[in-house]
Amino acid sequence: MKRLAPLYFLLFTCAIFAQNAQQWVGHFSYTSVQDMTQSSGRMYAAAESAMFSKSVITNELRTITSVDGLKPETITAIHYSAEFNRTLVGSDNGLLIIVNADNSIVNKIDIVEEAIVQPSKKRINHIYEHEGKAYISCDFGIAVFDIASLEFGDTYFLGSNGAEIAVIQASVLNGYLYAATASNGIRKGLLANPNLNDFSQWTQEFGGAWSGIATFGNTLFGADTAGNVFRLIGGSPFPFTFTGATAVDFRAANGYLVVTTASRITVFDEDFTQVLQLNNLPGEDVVFTCATVVSGRIFIGTQENGVIESFIENISIRENITPNGPLRSSIFSIEKTRNALWAVFGGYDFQFIPDFSQKGISKFTNEGWFNIPFEDVLGALSLTDVAVNPNDESKVFVASYDKGLLELQDDVPIELYDESNSPLQNQQAVAGFDNLRVNSLAYDANGGLWMTNDLTESPLRVFRNGNWTSYSFVDEVDDPISNKYQKMIIDRNGTKWIPSINSGLIAFNETQGNKFIVIGDDDFGNLPNIYVKAVAIDNSNRLWIGTSAGLRVLSGIDRFLTEDVLTTNAIIIEEDGLAQELLFEQDITDIEIDGSNNKWIATGSAGAFLVSPDGQNTIFHFTKQNSPLPSNTINDMAIDPETGDVFFATDRGMVAYKGTATAAEDDLSNVFVYPNPVRPGFEGEVKISGLIDNANIKITDIEGNLVHETTSEGGTVLWDTTAFGKYKVASGVYMIFIASEDATETKVKKVMIVR
Repeated sequence: MKRLAPLYFLLFTCAIFAQNAQQWVGHFSYTSVQDMTQSSGRMYAAAESAMFSKSVITNELRTITSVDGLKPETITAIHYSAEFNRTLVGSDNGLLIIVNADNSIVNKIDIVEEAIVQPSKKRINHIYEHEGKAYISCDFGIAVFDIASLEFGDTYFLGSNGAEIAVIQASVLNGYLYAATASNGIRKGLLANPNLNDFSQWTQEFGGAWSGIATFGNTLFGADTAGNVFRLIGGSPFPFTFTGATAVDFRAANGYLVVTTASRITVFDEDFTQVLQLNNLPGEDVVFTCATVVSGRIFIGTQENGVIESFIENISIRENITPNGPLRSSIFSIEKTRNALWAVFGGYDFQFIPDFSQKGISKFTNEGWFNIPFEDVLGALSLTDVAVNPNDESKVFVASYDKGLLELQDDVPIELYDESNSPLQNQQAVAGFDNLRVNSLAYDANGGLWMTNDLTESPLRVFRNGNWTSYSFVDEVDDPISNKYQKMIIDRNGTKWIPSINSGLIAFNETQGNKFIVIGDDDFGNLPNIYVKAVAIDNSNRLWIGTSAGLRVLSGIDRFLTEDVLTTNAIIIEEDGLAQELLFEQDITDIEIDGSNNKWIATGSAGAFLVSPDGQNTIFHFTKQNSPLPSNTINDMAIDPETGDVFFATDRGMVAYKGTATAAEDDLSNVFVYPNPVRPGFEGEVKISGLIDNANIKITDIEGNLVHETTSEGGTVLWDTTAFGKYKVASGVYMIFIASEDATETKVKKVMIVR
């Protein structure tokens, strides 16, 4: 993208990492446990995008997320090194992340040269430590990593003629490194051999397909894909136990051998005696992913229920210790109300093909996350959008891109609207395909719930007071039964602005004689692409339009009422003396307007931008590389108008940036100043909030000398405690004079500054 200036990027990168971590808050799911590791007194668990640990001594629970610097793709393996007090985190793309004792993060991306191994084969399957080296089992072979120096060493390709073969797990016994492979048996190499990177130095010890290997009690154990566990002694496999299914996790942990399948956990002590066989959990339907033992406690990782802690000697006593969070980290859509943030998990892909996901609904309040599991949503799949009744937050509707419209009352799903009980229709593009696609929910000023019913001739529908009305697009767009729609908005005139993927932006108002205007590309609206993905109305009544290939602005929403053709314009900025188009060819996924009329713009691959009200200045550009964003793919955003917090829902988790641009108040009765007093060492800005729009703010010293003046855009202004940006003001009491634009309302506040 041409918008980014290298100097700005460099300065911002330095600035963002200097920011206090308290400017960001992570909202990650810990329910889908990928792997575990352990020390003598602590359990570590990894979900897809975040980690947590628990001390069995103090019961302290810690989380590590992108706010702390942990930004994997998808975590696939973790290992705690007691010798170096470091945790190694492996990802599906080969990224190795080291979490040091002080929680600092080191990323190691050079597991093998890009030219040697395809990225799709760099997945890290397991990490095994021996004498200061980590033997990292990958889909191409084994990589050796020095845990002390944090440097990669040799790479072992174990297949015939040095071919890449997937190694599931490795272990060491009596000087030999053993590698269990997915379909090429178990191979071994002598660690003292300096030429192990030569495939001919490896021999096949056992044939077949294996799911794990571990050294326990000075004996090598292997698990094959048929559910058998063998003692591997002297080149011969001796049957040890049968688990009934392929082991998904196989480990030696604190004096126990733990074998985990999707439905069974079996634990053996140092005498090779079975001390526990757990066939699922009594009264719970869970899928096991891994398990480990710390101080007699067993920690059970599950596919959707997080981590359950129990005791080997009394499995009936158990507790779910999973940190509070949403059901999934990959959040498709969010909706912020005054009292809550709703999240659904999708969804559909770029071509609007549903993923038929069974993922439930999550709701965040001041009390934390409340989750509604899929089992309670009346069979609704692929949930894509949420609408909360603005006059009654207990009434919520959720769009299903497969089953229709789901209604909730007091957080309980009570009705699923489909063809059997509403005018909603199954898609009409493919005959006989049973798929009812509802998307894009929005309330109008009169309490009507509008929605799109994709792939039908009458895709626009409103549900009001128990009655339905449908509107046909047959005469307005080409082939409406092939069209799909993104989140609509409704303006102050009742006009619906509906993004589509085949027809540009569709504007409709039933109070204007069912008037339609379609804004397209080229001479029919000047959109850069007819695949429109996001729309937003700013505080100046301009319509901002995001497409899959760039940004456009419509100068005034009221033009719909008087004109029949609407043309949009690009935002032209100057960069390095050249005229450039703002966000040229960027895939824009969402646009939100904050209380100061700034624009937050989310993209599908370049993170999020904050631009000034006119778009001429980029204030922030948050990316995975320079901020706690866990991904550069932003699916959706939402802003809390009271606090200014900005929520970023990505495909790797959600984070919130503590913004300062709040919505304007109706009067000056709630103005407050924070911090007050400003104490020695404070390096931030004084926040003056609770303002009306366009209020004039003058700050003087106690003698009446003016030191700062500004006008509010929204509900908050900031003062850096300088005299017109030149120097820090001295200790003392400063007067803040606030007046409305017409001077009919005034307010006076004080702030004390102590240097």
